[in-house]
Amino acid sequence: MIIDWLNFSPWSALAGGALIGLAAALFVLFNGRVAGISGLLGSLLVRGGEGRGEKALFLLGLLLAPLLWQLFAALPMLEFQGGWLSLTLAGLLVGVGTRYGAGCTSGHGVCGISRLSPRSLVATGVFMAAGFATVFILRHLLGA
Repeated sequence: MIIDWLNFSPWSALAGGALIGLAAALFVLFNGRVAGISGLLGSLLVRGGEGRGEKALFLLGLLLAPLLWQLFAALPMLEFQGGWLSLTLAGLLVGVGTRYGAGCTSGHGVCGISRLSPRSLVATGVFMAAGFATVFILRHLLGA
């Protein structure tokens, strides 16, 4: 691995992490629920769920954040080396995984680990291990 030191930006990463932590803390403080994105999105699809307005605003904020960032700096160039089929398959696998894992990286990794939840510690370890194994298989064994 080679680090591009000229474009290394730890301050924006630190600011982003702090904002994610602040948003998650405020969400749990004001709503009494963790800010698991898959759970929020899934509950919006259920007819008659409670707190739909707050959940929709939180998710809208995630979508609008890059537009706000663009007022201060240029957005980084997106680069995806796979095709639409692999992107679609990856999205479906993540969706199925969040259902079987009872949450996603935001719910378990950000909110659950900060609460020292044993279930979230295990779930996040499994997410990470699956990601490491997938990259190893695709890049080193299959050469993709």
